[in-house]
Amino acid sequence: MSNPTALGRLAKASALAVAMLPGMVSLPGHAETPVLSGELTSARENLATAWSHAALSFTVATFTDGKAEGYGRYTPKAEPVFAPNETMQVYAEPVAYGFGSGDGLVTVDLAASFELRTTSGQVLASGNEFAHLTAQARHPIREFPATLTYRFDGLSPGDYVLVTRLVDANSDKSGAFSLPFTVKAP
Repeated sequence: MSNPTALGRLAKASALAVAMLPGMVSLPGHAETPVLSGELTSARENLATAWSHAALSFTVATFTDGKAEGYGRYTPKAEPVFAPNETMQVYAEPVAYGFGSGDGLVTVDLAASFELRTTSGQVLASGNEFAHLTAQARHPIREFPATLTYRFDGLSPGDYVLVTRLVDANSDKSGAFSLPFTVKAP
């Protein structure tokens, strides 16, 4: 059985805690509708301007131990060494991609292509738009994880370079990263 007095105090304490969040102010007549402070609004506008003018690039691009579980939730592979025919997991954090819109939602839409190269630059295999990385939200998503899975059967032991390119469907931007790796002898 619950105690109505204790529940009432808890509800008042929760409402007070929400009202006291730092950086938030209330609109007159709309106390339940928080808005960002002027400083945070200005910072967000500056970020949006810089984002739209910057080239599509990456803050992180790495091989991982297993699949990433979300943005920033991955375990980097200690050494980029793989057994023949082993599946490779890649995690990257693209930035400065464009945003589309439709049905009241903001969209991210990136097409991934790759080239498998020798260390001297010879292309051994390639795939154009082999994966599409997409997301939708009510507001622009600036923390978007790009997770890709590769498997190259029949690679001889040696050193290679995996080049991944993302092309943005919502702008004329594209960007690429290279990950060197080694296939060890069985």
